Amino acid sequence: MNPRSSTGYTGIPPWIYAIAAAGALFVLLPLVAMVAKVNWPQFIPLITSESSLTALGLSLRTSAASTALCILLGVPLALVLARSPFPGQRLLRAFVLLPLVLPPVVGGIALLYTFGRQGLLGRSLELAGIQIAFSTTAVVLAQTFVALPFLVVSLEGALRTAGNKYEAVAATLGARPSTVLRRVTIPLVLPGLASGAVLSFARSLGEFGATLTFAGSLQGVTRTLPLEIYLQRETDADAAVALSLLLVAVAVAVVGLSYRRPRIAPIQEGAPQ
Repeated sequence: MNPRSSTGYTGIPPWIYAIAAAGALFVLLPLVAMVAKVNWPQFIPLITSESSLTALGLSLRTSAASTALCILLGVPLALVLARSPFPGQRLLRAFVLLPLVLPPVVGGIALLYTFGRQGLLGRSLELAGIQIAFSTTAVVLAQTFVALPFLVVSLEGALRTAGNKYEAVAATLGARPSTVLRRVTIPLVLPGLASGAVLSFARSLGEFGATLTFAGSLQGVTRTLPLEIYLQRETDADAAVALSLLLVAVAVAVVGLSYRRPRIAPIQEGAPQ
C-alpha cells in the first residue's frame, strides 16, 4: 500500500489549490456561459436539421479516416523516433511536431501548395485524373496533418517509458523483428497507442482552419461540423450555440475515453518475463 494514500498526505501546498481552482474556472466558465445561451426548447430541432446532421456525419467519417491514417503513419514514426537513433533525429521530431504550434491556416496553405491543382504534387495528380483539393479527401488530409503529432507524442512517450528489454529478450529467443513488433512491442504500448488514437480523433473532429483553407466549405462534401458552426454563427446564432454544445459533448466523451484506466492483461505462459 502507498504510505501517502494511507495518511492522506499529498505534498501539495494549500495555495496550489486556489490557483488550480482559478485554472479550472478559466476553462469551465466559458462552457457554462455557452450552456446558458442555448435555446433549450429548440435544441433538438436545431441539432437535427438536415445541414447539421450532414455536417456531423461528415465530421465523424472523416475523423475516423484521418485517425486510421494517423495510426498508419504515426506508429512507424514513433517507433523510429523512440528506438532508432540517427543523424537528424531531433530535426525530424521537430518537423513532425510542428503542426502542434503551427496555425492551422498555415498548414492548409502548405497542403494546398502541395496537393492543389498547381501544387508540388497536384499537377502530376491532376494529369492522372486525381483531384484532391476541395474534396472530402482534402478534409481527411487536413485533419491528419494537424492530428498526427498527437499520436506520435503519445506513442513515443509510451515506447520510451516501456523500454526495450522485453523486445531484446524476444530477439535472443529467435523472434524476427516483425514478430517482436507484432507480439511484444505493440501489445506493450497498446494503452499509449489507444490514447493517442483517441486524441487524434478528437483533434480531427475539431479541425477548422486547415480544412477551410485546403478543402473549402461544400455542403455534404467538405463542410464539417466546425465549418457548419462558423456559417451558422452569421445567420442563426441559436443553431451555432446548439451545434457548439453538441461538438463539446462529443469531444468530452471522446477525450474521456483516452483517460480510462487500462486493464492489465495477464501474462501469457511462455511470454518474456
